[in-house]
Parts: sequence; C-alpha cells; structure tokens
Amino acid sequence: MTSAHITPILLLVASNVFMTFAWYGHLAHKSKPLLIVIMVSWGIAFFEYCLAVPANRMGHQVYSAAELKTMQEVITLVIFALFAVFWLGEKLTINHAIGFAMIAGGAWFVFRAPLG
Repeated sequence: MTSAHITPILLLVASNVFMTFAWYGHLAHKSKPLLIVIMVSWGIAFFEYCLAVPANRMGHQVYSAAELKTMQEVITLVIFALFAVFWLGEKLTINHAIGFAMIAGGAWFVFRAPLG
C-alpha cells in the first residue's frame, strides 16, 4: 500500500475521533445547556470536516466513493465502540459484536472483486 492508500485512512480515523466527540461527547455532560452543547459540537465538527474533506478528496484517487464510505462507516464503528467504553463507560454486548461483524461482512463485499 502506498501513502495514497494510507493517508486517507489515517485522516478518516482522525476525523471520526472529532465527529464522535461532536455527536456523543456531550452525553457525559448532560447538565450543560443544550444551546452550549450545540455550539461546542459545531466547533468540534469543524475540525472533523477539515480532515474528512481532504481524506475523501485524496482517497478518491485510489478508492471508489463506495469504498470510501464503507471505510468511513467501519472506522466510525471502531472509534464509537472505543468511545462508548472508555468515555461513556458503557459495556459492549455480544449483540453489538454480532452486529458489528455483520457490518464488517458487508464491507468485505464492497472491497472484493465483483461477483460473476
């Protein structure tokens, strides 16, 4: 794999960390006023866009749009699972693992050679 293949993945990982905090970080601070939470989330999301847009622009040179979206979804699930456990203190269940595995199976089909 070349840097053209790896750089977009690294940027998508970083962007997903920002977006997970923008969308779900406030759940650990439910006493904060909603308007403040929205403004802070928008501020965090700005940095997500600053990483995701270049990731997709660069990535589209070597990946299809469907592959980029699939990567983003799988990365999102991994980041979110870690976030849920370590930031929100939630437990992942066997049902989560099964659901995530099914999504990973779908991703496998996106990246494999076309059938038939």
